[in-house]
Amino acid sequence: MNSVAVIGGGITGLTAAFRLRQAGWAVTLFEAGPRVGGVIQSVRRNGFLAECGPNTLLETSPKITALVHDLGLDGRRMESAPAAAKRFLVRGGRVLSLPGGLPAFLATPLFSPFAKLRLFAEPFIRRSPPEVEETVAEFVVRRLGREFLDYAINPLVGGVYAGDPTRLSVRQAFPKLHALEQRYGSLIKGQILGARERRQRAEVSKQNAPKLSFDEGLQVLTDTLGAKLGDSVRLRSPVSSLIKTPLGWYVNVGEIGQPLTTPFDAVLFAGTAHQLARLRIVAPEAPDLDVLQTIYYPPVASVVLGFRREDVAHPLDGFGMLIPQVEGCNTLGAIFSSSLFPNRAPAGQVLVTSYLGGARAPKLAGLAPAELTEAAMADLRRLLGVRGEPTFVHHFVNSRAIPQYEVGYGAFKDRMAAAETACPGLFLAGHYRDGISLGDSLVSGHDTAVRIGEFLARQPAAAALPATPHPLSHT
Repeated sequence: MNSVAVIGGGITGLTAAFRLRQAGWAVTLFEAGPRVGGVIQSVRRNGFLAECGPNTLLETSPKITALVHDLGLDGRRMESAPAAAKRFLVRGGRVLSLPGGLPAFLATPLFSPFAKLRLFAEPFIRRSPPEVEETVAEFVVRRLGREFLDYAINPLVGGVYAGDPTRLSVRQAFPKLHALEQRYGSLIKGQILGARERRQRAEVSKQNAPKLSFDEGLQVLTDTLGAKLGDSVRLRSPVSSLIKTPLGWYVNVGEIGQPLTTPFDAVLFAGTAHQLARLRIVAPEAPDLDVLQTIYYPPVASVVLGFRREDVAHPLDGFGMLIPQVEGCNTLGAIFSSSLFPNRAPAGQVLVTSYLGGARAPKLAGLAPAELTEAAMADLRRLLGVRGEPTFVHHFVNSRAIPQYEVGYGAFKDRMAAAETACPGLFLAGHYRDGISLGDSLVSGHDTAVRIGEFLARQPAAAALPATPHPLSHT
């Protein structure tokens, strides 16, 4: 039976390994840490449920729906409350709801009359030459104006990428936005005409996609994947090198390297870009991947705070709030966690998750826990009318949170594609290549499993190999 080594036990690696096993291939998943799931971690304490990483899974693809079903999780999935469709944006120290249609847009105080009129000129602005790579900021100012950059796109980029729109590439970070302009010459025309194509592909835009979680948080998904894989998972097994031989790929584990295992017919790397850069690949014509070390992953801290309902003036009747950089706040934004899904806070309590750091203010993520709490509280007091002290506190700091798809990122992707071409049987997938959202990473795992299956099906039947005890411990 053909075999596959999967390196990395985050959502991409877990999804790929599960789909490969479903297809009948032998799989071994190597995870450096003591648990699977990566940044997905749900903490239940004192009746509160805190998410350390992503808070929701956007159901943008039928592949996501199918995975939840195939894992037997239909009965545990939860869709966000209807109120979560409402989102807030801060302007002038006021928390204002984003308009949901043309009449509301015309009436909102979020944008000036000039900015609103400027938007109606968008369909008549010439598209950028296809060979030009613009930053997100340059793209938005050209098509929508400066005010939309400052009060719409800057906070959006802060909330999605924890990034800086003056550095991110619109072609790489928001490829569908770039494609709309290139194909239709207008974002507004593209949104209208592109909706038909998404329906034909059975896809849903991220803006309109259902927001999912599970009764005990998103970790239910990764824990279930890990349980389904069973003893195919090797924890505390950091892979240090890959060696290509005529018999296949040998996987070396540990800094010094444990004895080589039975070779694999294919290897999927589903970790991070900086881990890939440190991985030693011994193969004919193997490309140098050291340059991937330069991909910027800013630190992000999440501060999850619980309060008595009466101590928060704002009704928290929505998904959360995004905060433009020009507002001068500490936080990038906050999610109203207890308004999203039930059972996130005890009766009479609410839960709010604030995010600090990112490319906007990376030093803030390095504050001591008490300082992080106070930095978040300062904004919550001013914007949401929070009084008193929190009844629940949980911190989580990701020192390298989200890869920044900055101008020139395409060269990194070209280097990854060259590695796959030069090393048949080596596959690369994950948020450093296929999109940063949780849904993107899940779909990446699914699609790469299909690619690997097609590769294996083209290989000659594996020759019988002598039995070799696997030297890796499961715990």
